[in-house]
Amino acid sequence: MIRGKHFFLVLFLFGGIMPLFSQTKTTTLKARRQKLEKEISYTNKLLGEVSKSKKNTVYELRLINSRINARHRLMDVLSKEVASISENISNTNWTIMDMDKRLGALKKEYVQIAWYLYKNDNNYNRLAFLFSAKDFNQAYQRLRYLDEISAYIRKEADRITLLEAQKKNQLNKLKQDKVEKKKLLDNETTQLSNLEMEQHQKTKLKQKLSGRERNLRARLKQKQRESRQLQAQIRKAIAEAAKRAAAAPSKKSTASNIRLSSSFLANKGQLPWPVKSGVISQTFGIHTHPVLKHVQIKNNGINIATAKGSVAHAVFPGKVVNVVRITNTNIAIILKHGDYFTVYSGLDKVFVKNNQQVSQDEALGVIHTSLQGKTELHFEIWHQKVLQNPAYWIRKR
Repeated sequence: MIRGKHFFLVLFLFGGIMPLFSQTKTTTLKARRQKLEKEISYTNKLLGEVSKSKKNTVYELRLINSRINARHRLMDVLSKEVASISENISNTNWTIMDMDKRLGALKKEYVQIAWYLYKNDNNYNRLAFLFSAKDFNQAYQRLRYLDEISAYIRKEADRITLLEAQKKNQLNKLKQDKVEKKKLLDNETTQLSNLEMEQHQKTKLKQKLSGRERNLRARLKQKQRESRQLQAQIRKAIAEAAKRAAAAPSKKSTASNIRLSSSFLANKGQLPWPVKSGVISQTFGIHTHPVLKHVQIKNNGINIATAKGSVAHAVFPGKVVNVVRITNTNIAIILKHGDYFTVYSGLDKVFVKNNQQVSQDEALGVIHTSLQGKTELHFEIWHQKVLQNPAYWIRKR
């Protein structure tokens, strides 16, 4: 009986805790897969909007690159899911084998005891066994012994029934895991096929764009001019904010500035996205131009591709320190959050004005959609005069 107790303890630990851990891991991977599938689906929607114009653009190429990157991440997650389920299947097989072994031992033991009771458990044998005792105490102990044997065999029968039920559950789980594994492997094959088509689409688009080098260089120069204008306005806004704070210092404003700065910093990695839906079409830092050879592009923030009619939202409570019109279709809003500044560029309609206090998630303006179907927000974060990588500040999706 001791061995039986130890077995069920081990069965609880490996049959309870380990599957729970594996299930948590599998659930986490599944959630990541679903997010990536959603991102790819949204990127396909954006590419659909761009394709309506029937004009090939670098923006379209960046979206295709974003989709390919997401596809690679998805395939990596699928591979890990398959490995995780394979591990689950292996553990389940081990559990079933162990259950079979234990069931065999329990049934053999149960048959032996049941046969013994069948042969000896009648009124005459019980009385003979009891009356052959040396004294009353021994007779009482023998009576308890007989009752314990009867109780034990009932427990063994219940234990066999319970173990059979657990084995059935494990077999069902094994069957489900095998079906899920097959689905994932089929999904991997589909994703690989999609990836090959997207790589071909990317190559074909690059070839088309390469034939428009003069146009691309002119467009790049225009974007660089707009970027320099924006950076000049940002630095001017930061300098003016610092000048105002130095000209009229007060304990109240200083304390408020410190609290807001500390609060902004405390939310690093947890800030909401400045759009409700979108994908990062260009990351922070220096990048090689996707078409032009030996040309590098510096991005002071991140670009977020989103759907037509999308609105930019404040990522944190703050004050509007400047609304800048770079071009007729590119308005930028600069918000101050203590010593931190956030910049929202690429708007063609704004809902706020200078010196206005805004709350977190407040609508700032409508993001411009070009004739080519491009709807893209440029987003920057500054700490005083130092650029920050917004990807480290906003929530991961």
